[in-house]
Amino acid sequence: MNIVDFRFIFLPYCLQKQPNGSYAVLNRKYKPVGFATEKYIAYSDYPVTAKIDDITPVLASKLSWNNSNDVDTIYLYNDESNPVNSAGNMQAYTDKLALLSTLVVLF
Repeated sequence: MNIVDFRFIFLPYCLQKQPNGSYAVLNRKYKPVGFATEKYIAYSDYPVTAKIDDITPVLASKLSWNNSNDVDTIYLYNDESNPVNSAGNMQAYTDKLALLSTLVVLF
């Protein structure tokens, strides 16, 4: 059994656009948030994606750790900006979560 911190499993690491235009919100293990497994997960086999129409290149840039405007995969942090490493990193991460919390999700 692997031992990781809560963030690794239960907090968003990235948003990944799916072929149908919906997004999967993934944890640090590239599994849907809340999934604690080493097994391959086909996102289409689970109700873990949602349509989020408001993600534009401008918003992607605000959410991305490196200000990338890529709307296909949006990384909220990387190893250097890991939220558990410093109060400043945590503040930057929670600011991103605040932006995400305002988005409309369609099922």
